Amino acid sequence: MAIRIVLVGTTHPGNIGAVARAMKNMGLSDLVLVEPRSFPHEDATARASGAEDILLSTRVVDSLTDALADCSFVAGASARSRAIDWPSLQPRECAQKLVQESTGSNVAIVFGPEKSGLTNEHLDLCNVLLTIPCNPAFSSLNIAMAVQIMCYELYLVNTTSDERPAPAEPEAPAATGEEIEHFFTHLETVLTDSGFLNPDKPRLLMRRLRRLFIKASLDKNEVGILRGILTALQPGGRK
Repeated sequence: MAIRIVLVGTTHPGNIGAVARAMKNMGLSDLVLVEPRSFPHEDATARASGAEDILLSTRVVDSLTDALADCSFVAGASARSRAIDWPSLQPRECAQKLVQESTGSNVAIVFGPEKSGLTNEHLDLCNVLLTIPCNPAFSSLNIAMAVQIMCYELYLVNTTSDERPAPAEPEAPAATGEEIEHFFTHLETVLTDSGFLNPDKPRLLMRRLRRLFIKASLDKNEVGILRGILTALQPGGRK
């Protein structure tokens, strides 16, 4: 399965090895680490226990933006409530959505640091929030356990996908994370220059706008149209 697992700020290298093993159990191989505290590390190798090939091909990057630049659909795992309502999916429906979106596009699941989880800034780069139901009195899952649950659900969906009708061919490829980020940067610039957005007091405006456009699942053509509109609104833009 061409589905990427992304770990952000992992503090315990043993967890990286356990994640690699969980991935190999269920047929996944694309692991990306964002600023891990220690990697490579002997604890990661020991916990991988037969999945050392996953560790050898693991990429380490400096930011979540870099990890997701070529992805068109991203699920961010979090158990915390948020000030802004993110579209939320549970593991089974999230796995179905990821497999569906992976046809012709790169997709990913992002897991945050063990103690703090993903920040709102991390989730700004995600399309949906992944929540794993568990005992509310003890809701903190070990990161490797959370990854194992999702890998299992993805495996189930993938092994039964032949029984499902093929999704309709999209009119245009989905926009990548890099293209979406360029659009949001352009949008913020135009809103700031127009006086609509106060850069000193942005509050939640840009985050709410992100939610609005991410819900729309923009394709490459749509991003091009929106950026063309923004360019036309700028001084010296199209007449």
